[in-house]
Amino acid sequence: MRYIVTGGAGFIGSNLADTLAQHHDVVIIDNLATGRRENIEHLLNHPRVTFVEGSVTDLDLLMKTFPDADGIFHQAAIPSVPRSVKDPLASNEANVTGTLNVLVAAKDCRVPAVVAASSSSVYGDTPVLPKHEGMVPNPLSPYAVTKFADECYGKVSADLYGIRTVFLRYFNVFGPRQDPNSEYAAVIPKFITRLLAGEPPVIYGDGEQTRDFTFVADVVQANIKAMESDARGVFNVAGGLRISLNDLVSLLREITGTRCDPIFEAPRVGDIRDSLADITLARETFGYDPQYTVEEGLLQAVVWFREQV
Repeated sequence: MRYIVTGGAGFIGSNLADTLAQHHDVVIIDNLATGRRENIEHLLNHPRVTFVEGSVTDLDLLMKTFPDADGIFHQAAIPSVPRSVKDPLASNEANVTGTLNVLVAAKDCRVPAVVAASSSSVYGDTPVLPKHEGMVPNPLSPYAVTKFADECYGKVSADLYGIRTVFLRYFNVFGPRQDPNSEYAAVIPKFITRLLAGEPPVIYGDGEQTRDFTFVADVVQANIKAMESDARGVFNVAGGLRISLNDLVSLLREITGTRCDPIFEAPRVGDIRDSLADITLARETFGYDPQYTVEEGLLQAVVWFREQV
């Protein structure tokens, strides 16, 4: 097969490209705005991998790249809630216009399937747990709005143009290659790198907020199984368990062997309080089956981050 991975130099995209390249031809598209060349350095001379430096906001580039593709894994996005609050126009351009470009190019180039990254943030802060796909979205940030808009464009593209579209609502993905250095980095890489440096992790809020963390290898599994199935629509992708940030810090202190107590700061605008996924639909539709507990994933993540020091 010949697959396109947009955002393929990013955290999730590069892990996905690694696995796909074992059996398929892979074209990575990334403008390196949030992706990193070092994530794919080992793939640049791979006989099955082609790297195209460019953006999903460039429709002409997509039209040149998509012909003869068997499927598109659309991972490109500006993935931060706080960044979207600060600069909603940039998030909209990358996430909504970029996704619409991917869907239009897929239609015009007769690509049969698009599996795309969505987000648990579309659920907002509704008290119902676990979150299931039948719930009415309630986005609380510009980022969440962009992801819900992407899903709507995906459904319309499927209904009008016959493209099989799958949007996977990721829940707090973590693992190797996640960037801890951005101002808007996710919580786990920030916690790990600060603890490894002997510095206290920073928790926004009281630390009792909960998250359903998902190891990146399980997200890769979900993408590939969704592409290889006849699935269509929206699906949760998560570990199916939740942990508080206070307990997460305690677990990471144990794994890293450090004893720094966290610092607590004011909650961030747009952050939700609790998150937990019902993954029944993905399990029953395309056989998604998470293989990693939070602790197993953290052990692998800490090993990787230690190697980067």
